Amino acid sequence: MKRRSHSVMALALACCLSPVAAGHAAQLKVFASVALTSVLEQLSPAYERKTGDKVLITYDVSAGLMKRIAANEAVDVIIVTEAMIDDLQKQGKIAAGSAAVIADTKVSVVAKAGAAKPDISSAEALKQALLAAKSVAYSDPANGGLSGVVAKRTIEKLGIAAQLAGKTVLAGGGQTGAVVAKGDAELGIAQASEIVPVAGTQLIGPLPGDLASMTVFAAGARTRSESAESAKALIDFLTGPDAAQSLKANGFDPRSDLHQR
Repeated sequence: MKRRSHSVMALALACCLSPVAAGHAAQLKVFASVALTSVLEQLSPAYERKTGDKVLITYDVSAGLMKRIAANEAVDVIIVTEAMIDDLQKQGKIAAGSAAVIADTKVSVVAKAGAAKPDISSAEALKQALLAAKSVAYSDPANGGLSGVVAKRTIEKLGIAAQLAGKTVLAGGGQTGAVVAKGDAELGIAQASEIVPVAGTQLIGPLPGDLASMTVFAAGARTRSESAESAKALIDFLTGPDAAQSLKANGFDPRSDLHQR
């Protein structure tokens, strides 16, 4: 009987020492660019299992997230472009010492899986490939999609905006790969992270030469977050070795690779 009492006391003590049981587990509100949807849907459960914290993510195009932040919506961790994190730091909206680069992804050309791969090795080759395509998709620049802005600018630089006007398919944020996979467009221009995870697509390659565009994503803890310690722990997890494999599998070059350049 005495031994059983000791066991019960040990169990009770273990529960008291558990961060989850003691009420130390945090509920983290995260704003994340839609470009990171696939990878964060893999990584957030892994972080939750590791820490006991709960991660609640709101996805939107980066411009939409910045509007939410400007409106002072409650959030603990913000994941947008590095330039936007820098701007938020200057505004005092990111906690000092919390900002960190997570990964980058390149704006690339996508085709349906199994389709013939066009030559996009030079600006001229890309121009001819886009002109030859029956339709070209990219995210609507008016909605703040980063890759859509790059795609529109690229087409204008190539001098084919008028020729493509009648066969352009504007996709929702992060949906260009899905549009191409369904056959609603022959080619698409999107960030690699919006292509690689989508079944039914094939990544043709990044925009060539001077047209190349890379988006660097970074994270920061919101100033005055009620879960500052857990917010920093999530950022450390996303920039650490546990996240690298998932980032690579979803079209990103993780922070560790950036440091090697």
